[in-house]
Order: sequence, then C-alpha cells, then structure tokens
Amino acid sequence: MVEGSMTQGAGQGPDVERTATLRDFRVPAYVNETGPYTHSMPPAETARPAHKGYSDAYTPTERDLPVINRGDTAQVAVDPAPAPAAQPGTGPGPLYVVGDVHGYLDQLVAALREKGLIDSAGQWCAGTTRLWFLGDFTDRGPDGIGVIDLVMRLSAEAAAAGGYCKALMGNHELLLLGAKRFGDTPVNSGAGTATFQAAWLLNGGQKSDMDRLQDHHLQWMARLGAVEEVDGYLLVHSDTTAYLDYGASIEEVNDTVRETLTRNDVNEVWELFRKFTKRFSFRDEGGADAVRSLLHTYGGTRIVHGHSPIPYLLGEVGSEDGDESAGPIVEGPHVYADGLAIAMDGGVTMAGKLLVQQLPLEN
Repeated sequence: MVEGSMTQGAGQGPDVERTATLRDFRVPAYVNETGPYTHSMPPAETARPAHKGYSDAYTPTERDLPVINRGDTAQVAVDPAPAPAAQPGTGPGPLYVVGDVHGYLDQLVAALREKGLIDSAGQWCAGTTRLWFLGDFTDRGPDGIGVIDLVMRLSAEAAAAGGYCKALMGNHELLLLGAKRFGDTPVNSGAGTATFQAAWLLNGGQKSDMDRLQDHHLQWMARLGAVEEVDGYLLVHSDTTAYLDYGASIEEVNDTVRETLTRNDVNEVWELFRKFTKRFSFRDEGGADAVRSLLHTYGGTRIVHGHSPIPYLLGEVGSEDGDESAGPIVEGPHVYADGLAIAMDGGVTMAGKLLVQQLPLEN
C-alpha cells in the first residue's frame, strides 16, 4: 500500500485543455477560470465561465496559481528510512519521482530523508536508486537556487554510487531562463504585449533567486529534457498534450526544446513556455484519450506529471464562503484518467505536501 492515500477520479467538466489563472485562491479552479488577457485588461474584465475554455492565444502574464504564506520553512528533522537498493547483478535500483518543489528546499530535504534517499548530512545514501525530478525547482518559495544546487550535487553523488538523479524541464525553468535572457523584451504573444520579466514576477519570481543565478545554473536548466520514459512510465512536467507539437518521439521533443533554447529567439522561447504552461488536459471528459495519445506516440503505459496541484485537479481548494482555515489535504499521488495518469504536485506552495514517491504504485 502506498504511504498515505491516493485519490482516484476527478470531477466532470469541459473537454478542453486550458491554463487556470486564479484571482482568489478560495475559489476552486472549476468556478472562476480566466481566459486570454493583456497587461491593459485586468482579470475582473476577462473572467469567463469555466465551460467556455480558452483560446490558443493565452498569454500567461498574471500569476498562474496562488501562493499561501506557509510560515513553515524551517527544516523538519526526520529519521531516514533506508531506500531499497538493488543487489549487484539484479538490474537497476528502485525508481522514485519528485513533484514540483518551487523553492521549498527544507521541505525537499525532509521528504528525501524520510524516503531514505539522503542521509542526515544531505548526502546521497540510496545506492543504485533512480530518482527523477519532474521540474519547477524555483519561484514562489524561498530558495529555488538552493534546490537546483542540491539536485545538481545529488546527480553527481548518485552517479558515483551506481544510481542516478535526473530532472525534467518545467515551465518555471523556461520562465526563469526567459526572464534572465530577455528581461523586458516584448514578445508577440497573440493576446497583447507581454514580457518574460513581467510573467516571471507575477508567477512568483524571487529576487533572491535571480541575484544568485549563475551561468552553470542556466546551462544546466537549458540542457534539461522535457520527456522521458522509464519502466513503462512516461514522465513529463505538464499535464498537456502540447508535447506533441514538438516531435513524434522522445528524442525529437527533447532535441527540439534544446535547439529552441539554443537559438535564443524570444518569441520561440515564449511560445515554448506558453505551451508548457497549459494544464488540465487529462482531467475531464476525454482526458484518458489525451493521455493515450501521448502514450501511443512516446511509449509507456502510464503518464506521471507535476505542474497542476492535486487540490486543483480535484477542485478542493478553499471554499466560496470565505473559510480559509481548511487547507488542501494531500497525502499521496492522485491517480485519474482511467488510472492512466499519476499527478505528483502535492501543492507545496499552498501548504500542501511535497511528494516523493516510489514507482510502481501499489494498489
């Protein structure tokens, strides 16, 4: 049995892929979602009923998801449980995935220690274990650069021990890269004037991260892949079918993303960021078919993603009557879309849980 609980199924809604932009965290994503807008058009003028969907011209120039002041960034001391390591000659070690971190370094350290992947000194202690991060290391939380530094160090330590620690490209990596490279350079968004700098700030960009961002961080982020298949699991960051726009194979998608970043064209990078910011493609009616389209193209039997916090996938964030005391409760991954999709973003930015999960899931 998986530690904690796993949720199954989700609410019914429109068969559309969209990006939720919430004005008030107390109102679930199902109630008030917004459509395309520009800097000159405030959210109140652009709110659309949830069943209207979104134009493909969506420009993410306001905060995409809310941030609740957690007030609990002190490191939590936990006794690590040894991660099961493969015996010599028996093949690769166990497989773990990590959901969105968003700068919450102490929560990440605590979660990795709890699973026995690092020791009390923060060093890799899991032998041949394989660890995948699903992206979104920075923004919203207090120490995004610290998170990147940790993942880079664990990558070297895991490789030396016969395992590995790898990471995927999240939309916030694209956002931070764009803010650093292009700043206030206008982009052709299709829905008015936009800039990476404005989008980064409005989506939780932290000045402390930008001040500490160095060339080796930028180079590491720019080389990340967007899609991977491991042990029958298709790993992606975003719950969107937009990956299909960038290639018919995993290798082609990853090459296209890296080449786009290498060309350094602000409009191309913005389009990549915009598409990878889309969400909820697997949630509603037709969601299972959307998952199957990705599995058919790239391989695997189930998809694992971050990006959309589980409380939003379930429509369980806050309430409409102003009661902010009941926070989201997430104990484990959310399995949905006919059991084909596994969501891993526990909502750490909203006092939820930073998920570190071994695969396969036990039913």
